[in-house]
Amino acid sequence: MNLELLRELSIPGSTKILLLVIDGLGGLPNASGRSELEQANIPQLDRLAQQSLCGLTMPVGYGVTPGSGPGHLALFGYDPEKYTVGRGVLEALGIDFDLQSTDVAARGNFCTVDANGQITDRRAGRIATEFSAPLCKKLSAIKLPGVEAFVEPVRDHRFLLVLRGPGLSDRVTETDPQREGEKPLPSRALAPGAETTAALLNQWVAEAAKLLRGHEPANMLTLRGIAKHPLMPSIVEACKFRAAAIAAYPMYCGLAKLVGMDVLKTGTTFADEVETLKSHWDDYDFFFIHFKRADAAGEDGDFQAKVSALEEVDTYIDALHAMQADVFMVAGDHSTPAIAAGHSWHPVPFLFHAKEYSQADQTEGFNEKACARGILGTFPAKEVLSLAMAHAGRLAKYGA
Repeated sequence: MNLELLRELSIPGSTKILLLVIDGLGGLPNASGRSELEQANIPQLDRLAQQSLCGLTMPVGYGVTPGSGPGHLALFGYDPEKYTVGRGVLEALGIDFDLQSTDVAARGNFCTVDANGQITDRRAGRIATEFSAPLCKKLSAIKLPGVEAFVEPVRDHRFLLVLRGPGLSDRVTETDPQREGEKPLPSRALAPGAETTAALLNQWVAEAAKLLRGHEPANMLTLRGIAKHPLMPSIVEACKFRAAAIAAYPMYCGLAKLVGMDVLKTGTTFADEVETLKSHWDDYDFFFIHFKRADAAGEDGDFQAKVSALEEVDTYIDALHAMQADVFMVAGDHSTPAIAAGHSWHPVPFLFHAKEYSQADQTEGFNEKACARGILGTFPAKEVLSLAMAHAGRLAKYGA
């Protein structure tokens, strides 16, 4: 269902919808022949799956590897091919940076390069914010002709770069090659008029490289998700509900703000997020709560660490289910198999539990193979929200 139709059919109500997004949820078998979900001891998720409808979601399209932005937007009911947003904008919104319509924002990663300038660690060992924040202050001294450059720490190895000035374009390429063993790339113009912005970014990176020399493991950086603030319709207006987001990582707060959700202040752990959910349960109709650690472990290629992350989130499932949401969904924005050490195009396990208008399909557990046999089958992630709205009694009849 598209957002325009959802806006037409949605009706106010008192029912509640809870969406848990386990970042990078899906996986693939390693040498054991089992995926991370199959290997994990997740009794609460397995039991809930047996009482729910299950299936696999396709974040964007067959064979398309999604970033976290389109993966989440799809779960929020947005067509990720129509509504796009750069990672830089999400990071800016996530840390409450005053991003102006003409600004160009980029998500930065501190990284490690060897003596030949080749990247040996794309995330600089996931350095702590206490280490990266002073580096951001150091980089803030870089001056560019005709524009202002703002550098702000985000979290761990991530930072924000914003260029502000006349005539800037976001039609430029990233400098992150997305793999180790290669040198950072120069930014190139993708459209006429973007050459000046690409040149400014390259000049800034060259100056940054000089300042970072000797600061191992963060002796270099890359830029990705270079973008301007897009126009985005409000999920709150379309669905006529009060919506809140709970996430420890700034980028996901930025996504929620972009679509009109209130972002609730929380701590740095998932336990903190769950407590925040409980304390605000009476204040909202729709909650998005985010769990990050599974994705980070998958990106690091650490199969056992991802298994451990899945086992951690499982310990909270009964508590979330006990909130008695009219619809409780467990989803992923994309798959991040440890054997791929990155995002992949594979469909993502999905669990849908509704108090009304629903029957369980008796799926034997929560994993890729079991969900593939679920009654929901494989379907576009952008249909998740309308499915939830219908089961929550929040959609009117279509047509005469």
